[in-house]
Amino acid sequence: MIFWVETPARFTRGAISHLSKLKILKKEVLIVKIIGGKYKGRNFYMPASVRPTQNITRKALFDILGQDMDGIEFLELFAGSGAVGLEAMSRGAKKVIFVEHDPKCADVITQNLQLLLGASPRDDGFSYELVEGDSFAHIKMFARQKKKFDLIFLDPPYGLELGKKALKTLGAYDILHPNCVVVIEHGADEILPKIEGNLLRFEQRKYGKTFLSIYKQQENLIP
Repeated sequence: MIFWVETPARFTRGAISHLSKLKILKKEVLIVKIIGGKYKGRNFYMPASVRPTQNITRKALFDILGQDMDGIEFLELFAGSGAVGLEAMSRGAKKVIFVEHDPKCADVITQNLQLLLGASPRDDGFSYELVEGDSFAHIKMFARQKKKFDLIFLDPPYGLELGKKALKTLGAYDILHPNCVVVIEHGADEILPKIEGNLLRFEQRKYGKTFLSIYKQQENLIP
């Protein structure tokens, strides 16, 4: 099944040429735009086979979190096209890690990174990593490697209660910096708990049929 809710940008002659060089078929992707930061207005590819994070939701997310990601270590699980991680990168994140299990989606993330960084590579110490594999397994792996993050975003497939499972896994494994924020995008049919382990939901926003549930470690919330 193909999900699409954004208005795609037109395929220009240059974009089609670029797709041809990258061996991506036009019917397999749509073109959308970065909505803020250094790369605002730049095109990137969205796999036509995944449900994307809508423009309104992406904008709302960074309105909530703040537009300046300078120095942030950002983790995107169930990354799909990497849209949210790319937005964080555009806003100055220090490091972005994308985790995606689908090889075709991972290929698209690779092309998106080349598309954005190839023309104007950053020289401020920025780094990124694309990890192809299961998000749950890699949460555990990051804990073993003692990697920690300032912001974690995940948008798992709807209808499988993967948001709840991911929240439980994040609550059980120590990959959060003290003031880390965890954001889960999910549908109305998945009710996430107010508290999971040491994580407390302090805000929830609704955009159509999409919810953003936002968590922090309890001891770092100001009463």
